Amino acid sequence: MEVAAEFETSTLTVTTADGVTLHSEAVGSGEPILFVHEFAGDHRTWEPQIRRFSRSHRCITYAARGYPPSQVPADPAAYSQRHAVDDAVAVLAAHSVGAAHVVGISMGGFCGLHLAMAHSERVRSLVAAGTGYGARPHEAERFRSECDAIAEVIEGSGMAAFARQYMCGPSRVQLQNKDPRAWQEYTGWLGEHSAEGSAHTMRGVQRERPSLYALEEELSAIAVPVLVLAGDEDDGCLDTSVWLKRVIPSAGLAVLARSGHTLNIEEPDLLNSLLADFLGRAVAGAWGQRDPRAVSGAITGFS
Repeated sequence: MEVAAEFETSTLTVTTADGVTLHSEAVGSGEPILFVHEFAGDHRTWEPQIRRFSRSHRCITYAARGYPPSQVPADPAAYSQRHAVDDAVAVLAAHSVGAAHVVGISMGGFCGLHLAMAHSERVRSLVAAGTGYGARPHEAERFRSECDAIAEVIEGSGMAAFARQYMCGPSRVQLQNKDPRAWQEYTGWLGEHSAEGSAHTMRGVQRERPSLYALEEELSAIAVPVLVLAGDEDDGCLDTSVWLKRVIPSAGLAVLARSGHTLNIEEPDLLNSLLADFLGRAVAGAWGQRDPRAVSGAITGFS
């Protein structure tokens, strides 16, 4: 009887530059992919992608600071966009990875963009899915207010009650309608998160991150292959996703029909297919920058 080869998997505790410990996991072998989760997710919510891509890649996931089993720092100052980027670098270094394909969703997509801007040598390619909440300048104050309100609900009601309310939001009901079982599981995971860590993350990372629109020059300098993914019912991200496509010369955009925010859980097969095609083209050098003729400013090419 043929014996299956041993599947390469490991769990590693990462110590960040400021001494915070992070839980990380690596599965499979091959070119590395770093998966960076969203605010409502954690390392477990990438399972549909890990099952697919660990067959051919080394898949690395981790729980962000404030998300058990990672450490939950008590100091609110320990949570920021800069800390999030430094933590991603620390995870790569701990796994002896120089550069990886980076796949991030929402909060993780922001992290991926900032990683590509600040540490381009660490990024072979980038997928930014569901990325844009609070980025548009005219929404900044409302978004900051909503972040404060979310943190207050978490602290006042606890994670389980917050999770049930949050997962019925305008860009989350799509998952509930498509796959109630997945929605229930996701809601349960969110309810298990640390209230302290989640509140600090909402105030320090989400509320205080700089607007992407203020970083147009830095974003336009990103040269690695970029795939922007958005759900067509994810109103908080859709416009910014189109803007990112126009600003980043190496970016392509895919919009998933009748989809909300949690794209990797809502439409795992479709997202995996898009990701596989993107990775293949990126590795082959077939994902170049946009042809300058496509941005001439003319509507048809005649004027």
